[in-house]
Amino acid sequence: MNTALLKDRCQVYWQLMRMDKPIGSLLLLWPTLWGLWLAGQGQPDPLIVVIFTIGTILMRSAGCVINDYADRHYDAHVERTRSRPFARGVVSSKEALLLAASLVLLAALLILPLNHLTWLLSIPAVLIAASYPFTKRFFPMPQAYLGVAFSFGIPMAFAAQTGDVPLVAWVLLLANLCWTVAYDTIYALCDKPDDLKIGIKTSAITLGAYDVRGVMIFHGVFLLFMLFIGLYSQLLWPYFLSLLVATVLIGKQYFDIRKRERAACFKAFLDNNYVGATIFAGIFCGLLSV
Repeated sequence: MNTALLKDRCQVYWQLMRMDKPIGSLLLLWPTLWGLWLAGQGQPDPLIVVIFTIGTILMRSAGCVINDYADRHYDAHVERTRSRPFARGVVSSKEALLLAASLVLLAALLILPLNHLTWLLSIPAVLIAASYPFTKRFFPMPQAYLGVAFSFGIPMAFAAQTGDVPLVAWVLLLANLCWTVAYDTIYALCDKPDDLKIGIKTSAITLGAYDVRGVMIFHGVFLLFMLFIGLYSQLLWPYFLSLLVATVLIGKQYFDIRKRERAACFKAFLDNNYVGATIFAGIFCGLLSV
């Protein structure tokens, strides 16, 4: 294989893994870091943090590859996705599946130094992540299924750090599930006209005229769960300040999405990165003297 061809394949695979668009990795990473810091009482094992950070990026990349494989007959008909590798016809199904398998294998090798409970939890985590893209064919709320996939790093983080998965881990999983449904419904608003034409199911379509209201309700439940976590874990005042800031950031999203304009909705989706970062800063500071 000559240099030019190798460079071209690497670029295609890079795009297929969505490494040029890190927002998905960040939205997956923030709740994992929340879990690690809570489980470690503000002092998580540095090796575990590195393993989970790299593993999160690998699994998000694998998920993107599987997603594009599942949507290979649809992406060319959606304005936002028509430039993806499958839609352009520059990658084969075999290449994509081999790439996804390689990424999952690398992620599996990463967790070998961790305990058996973490290994056991990794099995449903992989199965849920791999099956999510296909739920869009029949499940009216695939964003909820994605919420489970995007939250499984939380119990795994507690298991790796403490050897146990306590109540607070499951509450945090539910909180993140609600947050994921909220921001991914905003993401689905961007594609709603196209998805209606091609028959894809999304929460934005299922909620109908109540899509914006639904987004804000899920955001609200997320914040209530996070308030409970702060009180239950006896976090210090910086955490509650971070929740206040996150509430303001989330409130701003309403004004971005209420008219359902594609560009404004996509901006609101991206802004959830700031929500995740703000809450992590609150957990980090709220545990400094605990």
